Amino acid sequence: MKLLTCEYEGRRFAAVSDGVNVWEAAKDMNALIDSLGGELPGPELMRGEGVPLEHVKLLAPIPEPRQDVICLGMNYRDHSVEAERWGKDDFVKNAGKAVYFSKRAAWIIGPGDDIDGHFDIVEGLDYEAELAVVLGRDAVKVSAEEAEGYVLGWSVFNDISARNLQKAHKQFYFGKSLDTHTIMGPWIVTRDELPWPPEYGIRCLVNGELRQDSNTRNMIFGVAEVISELSQGMTLKAGTIIAMGTPAGVGMGSEPPRYMDRGDVVRCEIDGIGALENTVR
Repeated sequence: MKLLTCEYEGRRFAAVSDGVNVWEAAKDMNALIDSLGGELPGPELMRGEGVPLEHVKLLAPIPEPRQDVICLGMNYRDHSVEAERWGKDDFVKNAGKAVYFSKRAAWIIGPGDDIDGHFDIVEGLDYEAELAVVLGRDAVKVSAEEAEGYVLGWSVFNDISARNLQKAHKQFYFGKSLDTHTIMGPWIVTRDELPWPPEYGIRCLVNGELRQDSNTRNMIFGVAEVISELSQGMTLKAGTIIAMGTPAGVGMGSEPPRYMDRGDVVRCEIDGIGALENTVR
């Protein structure tokens, strides 16, 4: 099942979908997740006629998250290599441990929304296709073996990054938190729809040119391991978004770097989940 946030006839609401029709389910995604009580949605939410999916405007599935997005850096070995080549003193190696940081997201944009390049302060606007994990239950001291049961589902995530700000401040937060630089969608696919653990093809294209092409099986630290580790010392609330890192092929990894500019169209895809396409303005 797909969980989504949409606009229809002047109203915005959270809905469920079978990929053909949409059924209103709650006022927003946070309310829908709360109403599920940690369980996966059932067919009872799809009673009645529904609205054709093509008639609604899709937004980010969680436009206003309750907390910052938790992100992983250097979680694909090939990306770690290219990041070190770009600036070995500007990025922290995982050194056998996951690299975590938060991405400030007052709001998240979705499919078709424009990316503000903030070119008055940004040099080196980059893309990062990532798998987003959405939790359906509060997670506290969860074992890796239990972690699957805490996952509500998956989404496509584009971790837009201002490389000059990262380099100047020697950390991720500011350079990854500018308005419209957190992109997610087109929906959340519930965990029962796809195999566990996640081994899904992941790609990014810029103006139709393939830039990133990998599989989530290549992540250094898997979803279960990450949920377990983080939950040992902090509560991960239902609705928490974890962006699992990006593979090689980002703009900074090219020689010379190939960053995005106004008018560029960036498309992130994950097999079994969907695609997320946005234009830089």
